[in-house]
Amino acid sequence: MDAFISAFPKNLTEKNFQQLAADFMPHYAKLTSEAGGIIPPEMLKRIQGALREGNLQAAVDMIQEILSAAENAALEVAVKESGTGKSSFINALRGLGHEEEGAADVGVVETTMKKTPYHPKYPNMTFWDLPGTGTPKYAPDTYLETMGFASFDFFIIISSSHFSLNDALLAQKIKETGKKFYFVGSKVDSDLYNEQEAKPQSFKRERVLQQTRDYCLANLSDIGVPHIFLVSNFDLSDFDFPRLEMTLLAELPAHKRQAFTLMLPTLSDASTELKRGFLREKIWLDAVKLSALAFIPFAPILKGFDLPAQEVYLKVYRSYFGLDDESIGEIAEKLGTSVQDIKGYTRCLDFCLLVKDDSIAAKAVHCAESFCSVNGGVVSIACQFLKAYFLHSKFLDTVADDAKLLLRKTGKRAGDIAQRHGRLLVREVLSTPVS
Repeated sequence: MDAFISAFPKNLTEKNFQQLAADFMPHYAKLTSEAGGIIPPEMLKRIQGALREGNLQAAVDMIQEILSAAENAALEVAVKESGTGKSSFINALRGLGHEEEGAADVGVVETTMKKTPYHPKYPNMTFWDLPGTGTPKYAPDTYLETMGFASFDFFIIISSSHFSLNDALLAQKIKETGKKFYFVGSKVDSDLYNEQEAKPQSFKRERVLQQTRDYCLANLSDIGVPHIFLVSNFDLSDFDFPRLEMTLLAELPAHKRQAFTLMLPTLSDASTELKRGFLREKIWLDAVKLSALAFIPFAPILKGFDLPAQEVYLKVYRSYFGLDDESIGEIAEKLGTSVQDIKGYTRCLDFCLLVKDDSIAAKAVHCAESFCSVNGGVVSIACQFLKAYFLHSKFLDTVADDAKLLLRKTGKRAGDIAQRHGRLLVREVLSTPVS
């Protein structure tokens, strides 16, 4: 990606618009995941056309429109259950334990009596905990209208066992409205554990998973449900959740993909890379927009490179990956260590160290020198934008790498504790007299 950004000012200086347009699409494609990026295909073609014609203002306006839409996107997710497991699923998506402040109520029976909103860290993201259907208060025929279905982006219908005929009727009605719905089995880890305990000799994980899927889908054959996603509310990174995440991303409108990815807790290396990808796309588009703006006559004077503003960017990236100050304190507690100790083997907590990196300034200066025929004011502005681009890219990579490092450490810690508890349990069993 650096190659395109580095060559961008030079191509603008030489009015090499055909090359700009030709380079834009393949470089953007490298930024996006298999689920797609935040720019719809038709808008991509329009931006490429504007660059080809040398219409920089039109290209800048379209990129700004895309960035604003992604930044302000609201997401409303309806979660309805058949049985139990819904509130645990909502808490897991929000990165909360059942007993933490603000967590959805969890119980062995239906605890949701009315439509209830829950928010992750981001105020324009809402999970709606919906009550069950098939009761006099919430009849299947009027359920969607009562719940205000038009405001939801998609529905997740979740069950701890099998799905009912009422779920099939509800799914059919959702399908008729043109909305998306997804069936999720929420207690697959319990099913596997029980099967392995009961049949240790013949136990086969994949066979049990397939049997669970078939059982869950028993009442859904008439509505053409292609698949069900089996998840664990205690470990969303396992089983089918990564596939569910990619399916949702691919089927969401382009401008809502970034918001959905960033709101989820950082669960695994794969989810970390998804977040890195969407933020890298945003940084790249910002750089393209600002570099183009520097070459537009009479464009508004823009603020240049400002260190306090750069520190804010670093804090935002840390927050997206769950490495803000509060979260770091919680991680330290989980690891049984101090925040100072974590600072010793991570890099994203030290802003001063990151901005002292001379290679950032060197890259920006090298790019500026490549189009030194432009007047000094434009060179100076473009150089500052380039410096910010390289620095933000470094911030992002440092935070993402630290997030993966701490994921491995917390995972190892949890595994060590589980193993130690297992050994204690075995000793307790062995030491108990046989009656």
